[in-house]
Amino acid sequence: MGAGDGYDLGMTPEAALLRVIHCLDRAHETGFKAKAFTRALDVIRTTPAAEIELRVAKKSLQELDGIGKSTAAVIIDAVEGREPEYLKKIEASSRVDITPQGQVYRDALRGDCHLHSTWSDGGAPVEAMAATAMSIGHEYMVQTDHSARLTIAHGLNEARLSEQLDQIAEVNAAIAGAGHDFRVLSGMEVDILVDGSLDLSNDMLERLDVVVASVHSKLRMEKPQMTERMLMAVASPHVDILGHCTGRMIGKRPPSDFDADDVFAACAQFNTAIEINCRPERLDPPLELIDLAVAYGCWFSIDSDAHATGQLEWQPLGCDRAAARNVPIERIINTLPVEDLLAWTRQSAA
Repeated sequence: MGAGDGYDLGMTPEAALLRVIHCLDRAHETGFKAKAFTRALDVIRTTPAAEIELRVAKKSLQELDGIGKSTAAVIIDAVEGREPEYLKKIEASSRVDITPQGQVYRDALRGDCHLHSTWSDGGAPVEAMAATAMSIGHEYMVQTDHSARLTIAHGLNEARLSEQLDQIAEVNAAIAGAGHDFRVLSGMEVDILVDGSLDLSNDMLERLDVVVASVHSKLRMEKPQMTERMLMAVASPHVDILGHCTGRMIGKRPPSDFDADDVFAACAQFNTAIEINCRPERLDPPLELIDLAVAYGCWFSIDSDAHATGQLEWQPLGCDRAAARNVPIERIINTLPVEDLLAWTRQSAA
């Protein structure tokens, strides 16, 4: 089954569990339920299908370590050719709503410029993220795992990034070989260091299709220092997008203090897009800063910042915010076809 509704009667237990996990991710469920279904998926993948079917017939499925009542019910329904009731429920309850005005923006989007994989702190491999991006109608996605400075997120050093670039080439070859018109673009969410420099060498930055630069440390710097730090990054010819610019976590962490007029004026001057981050706990920038960025004539990018397949479906949250503040659709870079996006990034670096 793809990202849309509708149950495939030939769905395997593995596929049913994967879809449940996708929906739990979409609902931002990271607790016991998500862990239980992930554990059950591991059990299914390491147990012969014949044994699973025999245990279903003998009603002994829960004797397997890692299979509980809820996960067993999904597996049993899948084995017996029924749509799992739990999956039906989580499909309905995890849908991401969107306003009619926001739908206009969502329909215009051709890709997602900020997402993570198991290379850093994401929960799904590049191939799974690409398959989901295709299933929701994207023409491209930009793989932007964290840079090395963010050790808590298992950020990529240059050697690992080189390995990832090789894998992206292989994934793209496989996608093209299967007849799909979709591309995984290379990128990275590069840390903006305290002095405003970037956490990656210029040689490696030049190899990437799209660079998102974000502040992840020392978020409570004094306003003049934080402003200067962000200005240096925005002015870099390698930076295409300023990620989650205030660094806020709603209800947990206040926005960083910086001179938004200076930073957004620089974004407009250097053709650095401002990200409208769609993560529910970020929704960054705040609405008043979106207004200010529009007034400065900035470019924008509406990005999921997904760390799992289900989170790729969060873009409606950013689309509603863009619609509410009348962000010009023609100033949103991920409404561009892939070749036009790449031309825009090259122009931005010029």
